[in-house]
Amino acid sequence: MHTLTRTSTTEMDVTSIRLERELKEKLKAIAGNQGYQALIRDVLWNYVQQKSGDYRPQFSPADIRASIEAIAQQEQRCVLTGKFIRPEEPMLLGLTTNGDMVPLSMDSLPKA
Repeated sequence: MHTLTRTSTTEMDVTSIRLERELKEKLKAIAGNQGYQALIRDVLWNYVQQKSGDYRPQFSPADIRASIEAIAQQEQRCVLTGKFIRPEEPMLLGLTTNGDMVPLSMDSLPKA
C-alpha cells in the first residue's frame, strides 16, 4: 500500500466514523505498528486518487513476481502505468511480492 506524506495529527480535522467491531479488529491486525487509523487514511487517499484522476502508480516492475494473460471484465487501471484497461481488452494479472493479484496493461512489463 502506498503511504502518503504524513500530516501532523494537529493539522487534521477530527471525524467520527462507526465501524463494525469485527472490521475494526481486522484493520488493527492488518495495520500492525502503523495503526489502523493511518491505514484507513491510506486506503481513503488511494481511493480518492483513483477516482479523481490523480492516480499515481504504487508498484514497480520489481514488485511483480509473475503474470498471466486475462481479459478485463470491467474497467481497470494498470498499477504500473496508470493506463486504463477497458472491458473486453486483453490484460495481464500480476502476482505481487505480497501475494496480491493486480491489473497490468499488456505493455507494462518489459519483454523477457
